[in-house]
Amino acid sequence: MGQHKLAIGGRWIDAASQRAFERRSPFTGALATVSSAATAEDVAAAVDAAAAAFPAWSQTGPTRRRALLDRAADLILERRERLVETMVAETGATVGWSQFNVDNAALMLREAAAMTTQIAGEVIPTDVPDNLALAVRQPVGVCVGMAPWNAPMILCARAFAMPLACGNTVVVKGSEMCPGLHAQIVGAVIDAGLDKGEINLVNHAAADGPEVVDALIAHPDVRRINFTGSTRVGRIIAQKAAAHLKPVLLELGGKAPLVVLEDADLDAAVDAAIFGAFMNQGQICMSTEKIVVVDAVADDFVSRFTARAASLVAGDPASHVHLGAVVDAHTIERMAELIGDARAKGAVVHGGHAVGNVMSPAVVDRVTAAMRIYAEESFGPAVSVVRVADEAQALEVANDTEYGLSAAVFSRDIGRALAFARKVRSGICHINAPTVHDEPQMPFGGTKASGYGRFGGRAGIAEFTELRWITIQTGPRHYPF
Repeated sequence: MGQHKLAIGGRWIDAASQRAFERRSPFTGALATVSSAATAEDVAAAVDAAAAAFPAWSQTGPTRRRALLDRAADLILERRERLVETMVAETGATVGWSQFNVDNAALMLREAAAMTTQIAGEVIPTDVPDNLALAVRQPVGVCVGMAPWNAPMILCARAFAMPLACGNTVVVKGSEMCPGLHAQIVGAVIDAGLDKGEINLVNHAAADGPEVVDALIAHPDVRRINFTGSTRVGRIIAQKAAAHLKPVLLELGGKAPLVVLEDADLDAAVDAAIFGAFMNQGQICMSTEKIVVVDAVADDFVSRFTARAASLVAGDPASHVHLGAVVDAHTIERMAELIGDARAKGAVVHGGHAVGNVMSPAVVDRVTAAMRIYAEESFGPAVSVVRVADEAQALEVANDTEYGLSAAVFSRDIGRALAFARKVRSGICHINAPTVHDEPQMPFGGTKASGYGRFGGRAGIAEFTELRWITIQTGPRHYPF
């Protein structure tokens, strides 16, 4: 097995320290990949390379940028088999989730490619005679994209695609949980023709994470930072960036509620909740973490839902299973703590049996606010069920969280559901659909402790460009003195 290197200035090189680190399969424990371990010295080289490439790339026309991003999408699809194999080995994800990541990563690049001709400005009316006032969007410079491990191809592509489309250059900080996969994704972009430092990659060992992040944020040539990950780390990054007055786009944790009102189509609600709670072992920022169901239909819903959950197969992620391995043993330990706390306080638990890092779906019924799982993000294959008296209490429980990323509500009365959705305090809310849903063209992001800013489509353009006011005086101008 070859060692994955760092990508700096279009070349693959060893870390300056010559150190490397290993990533082992969370399912088998076998060695999955070996990667060079970046430190602050490598970060400086990567940002310097991106800064050197910025003048030429920022002046590259939109048609050329679009063609290169589309070519990178083609290469990702061509390399599907190897990408899937690496993702399964490094993260324990199922083959199906890995294949979806390939397809959606390519779509992220294609959507960004389409946006290259949509970076528009406007003419603004002015009271000054013979004056043309323009609002112009321009690339900002070097952008840092910090990619996570849970949807590693999708979210790595999202970290760099729109910044590149807008004419910026990028340094990607890969995840220590999937360094090989992030190297392959960045490699596809370099092989597509962005080989002059337009995109760079620094992978690092877990222990070196703080040093690498500090160096990335502090480098004077870095002008924008985007991070997808936990709220705990997001707070740290926001604080550090604030010290340098650097804008940050944060997509953080979630505690997505799925609300089932008494007039809901229960079969549809069960289907959506099963998918939302247990896809990728519940390790998605939008995962359905809290099902809020009105008492009138609660028994019927829970009966159907627990039966479906019990039918899901958990096991070897490389085989045909619904759930693979969680990312590490700490996740299993956390699940046990949350479920044990709920059970001790009166919850009824169905499933949740673990063997190694594989855990069957856990349904924790009759959850109350006194239980940790009511408020804490589990980020694993466990979902809580909170029973409520009516719609008013359902809204109260749905909003009773520090998070605000995704939500869903089920009702046959669309007007009622829309009115409910407008009152849910989250960046995203779906009606009669799962909490897990993302498309590259949508304005994706959260509120409260789920972060701020928006990825996707036209909304992403605003995050990765500078809006400037430029005027042209076309005739004589009068001055008071």
